[in-house]
Amino acid sequence: MSDTASRTDESAGPRHTGDGTVVKPGDPRYVDLISGTNQRFIGSPERIRLITSTADAVHAVQEAVREGKRIAVRSGGHCVEDFVCNPDVEVVLDMTRMSHIGFDHARQAFAVESGALLFNVYEQLYRRWGVTIPGGICYSVAVGGHVCGGGYGMLSRTLGLTVDHLEAVEVVCVDAHGKAYSVVASRDPGDPNHDLWWAHTGGGGGNFGLVTRYWFRTPGRTGTDPSQLLVAPPAKVLFGQTAIPWDRLSEADFRRLLLNYGAWSEQNSAPGSPGAEVSSVLVLNHRAGGPVALVSQIDAERPGARDRLRGFLTALVEGTSVQGDPTVTEAVQELTWLQADRHLVTIIGNQPIPSVRGATKSAYLRTNYSTDQAATMYRHLNRPDVHSPGAIVMLMPFGGQINAVAPDATASAQRDSVIKMRIENWWVNPADDASNIGWTREIFQDLFAETGGVPVPDSATDGCYINYADADMTDPEFNRSGVPWPALYYKDNYPRLRRVKGRWDPRNVFRHRMSVEPPVAESGSPSSKPVG
Repeated sequence: MSDTASRTDESAGPRHTGDGTVVKPGDPRYVDLISGTNQRFIGSPERIRLITSTADAVHAVQEAVREGKRIAVRSGGHCVEDFVCNPDVEVVLDMTRMSHIGFDHARQAFAVESGALLFNVYEQLYRRWGVTIPGGICYSVAVGGHVCGGGYGMLSRTLGLTVDHLEAVEVVCVDAHGKAYSVVASRDPGDPNHDLWWAHTGGGGGNFGLVTRYWFRTPGRTGTDPSQLLVAPPAKVLFGQTAIPWDRLSEADFRRLLLNYGAWSEQNSAPGSPGAEVSSVLVLNHRAGGPVALVSQIDAERPGARDRLRGFLTALVEGTSVQGDPTVTEAVQELTWLQADRHLVTIIGNQPIPSVRGATKSAYLRTNYSTDQAATMYRHLNRPDVHSPGAIVMLMPFGGQINAVAPDATASAQRDSVIKMRIENWWVNPADDASNIGWTREIFQDLFAETGGVPVPDSATDGCYINYADADMTDPEFNRSGVPWPALYYKDNYPRLRRVKGRWDPRNVFRHRMSVEPPVAESGSPSSKPVG
């Protein structure tokens, strides 16, 4: 840690006893706090600490380190793996009570605490100042883990990733002597803590420390008017929404639809291109779960916006049995941006089932799917042995302003992809775990069979998204590519992330089964051993 780093630790004044609520076994709240969204994973911590302030976070981390306890940090509970809800974790530091959203006049940036939920952030930033951040479509995800993984949403093709607007981050770290402290790291390359900021622009959560808050300001924006310091969403959007029943799609129709979507994404992903103004989500539900669905969006005030959106919808179904169907090409309405955002998060980003269990996989594509991959997709989405209504392949065009940023400027390395893909399955009954996990594995393995069952970074694919972490990528049974899992998520940025890890978490306090590994010492062993 630099001598110039701002810090708060327990030696800086009277001993802080902590003002956060502590929940232990026997407390009626305990059973609700030992799991997150994915009910496949249930923890058994000795205590859950509901953090209320940065000072409280420092105290809670210090207490756990002093006791030698294994800790994990939770913001919104949407981690799809067992990084938090794990039997090895003894203390959970829960950030849900730190959810303030405001403007920091000292930093001339918007301060958002890590427990704030995405839709609350969008609503407050927009209604109070007319600005936003280009984040995800699942309303109940908290910014704590979302932002440090990169952050992507419907505005990203025109405004970039969430981290492209990250000005600074406050993190509670632990030094080599076991002392907990808070530090602010900023975008400024002259900041001695700049590498810690960089690591939180795509390095993923639970790696370097406990994030208490983020500050957002769009690069290059200056002045004192908050409404001019962060990007603004469109006032109104043209919002397209359609569904195509499987009974209307032959296999040939489906393949053409998929390849049309991929071809359009390839042709319209250059930064600044008119096509990059269109965003969409193509939801390929398994036949058991519903129709093929599409939502699309463009700024209603862009010149030629209606024709551009109609052109996209027409290109999507060209050569299929639904070509020319007005329920596809004309199913467009004008909404305010906030209306559209609220509608989107309820139809796509909502998981209302209270005891949902899930499995998730991801891939970035640099080119269109092959005809063999299109046939593979159709086969798995129509398998008669699959009955889960939550079996879904979700496609989103990447590119646009996202790809205007160099791959090493942030820790988010995938900066020339054209499609982001998420394969997911959600179900309720634990007895169905094997079959539903099996479906996600089998479709993923078959899609990328030529590269060892994973989307190896090459001319066609570009690895995986760390916010959709998948422990299968660490297992040679499922990752037969010979490419280490960190290269799938971080590519050439991984060595730098390891150096940051060594500087800011030298005792490896913050870790999970897919955390950034400490740097290797000259002896060939990790430079630090796990504590707790």
